[in-house]
Amino acid sequence: MGFIKEFKEFAVKGNVMDLAVGVVIGGAFNAIIKSLVDDVITPALLTPALKAANLSDLAQLTVPGTAIKYGNFLSQIISFIIVAMTLFLVIKGINRLKKKEEAAPAAPAAPTATEKLLAEIRDELKKQP
Repeated sequence: MGFIKEFKEFAVKGNVMDLAVGVVIGGAFNAIIKSLVDDVITPALLTPALKAANLSDLAQLTVPGTAIKYGNFLSQIISFIIVAMTLFLVIKGINRLKKKEEAAPAAPAAPTATEKLLAEIRDELKKQP
């Protein structure tokens, strides 16, 4: 099999396409989460701490006398926790839907006419001495 043909088969497989869609959706989701963290949650949670430190922006939180900006680090931690929690809830919901879809296994099919006839023959043979 030629290299081009193998690559074509690989590239158009369902899993590769699903992954590509997931990456694009993840990129869009990242923008939403970043805005949520930067514009809503971080100011709500850290405003008292920022006011106490006489700062207006989380990025201004630094270790005095160094270039260590732990404010940005705190923002990234909060963002990670939100993304992880959101993914957990989404996956939990998907798993719940999958469990509902997986109905109880179907009852075994009734024996066919041939199987019934063979069972009768077997039973008659067992009765003979």
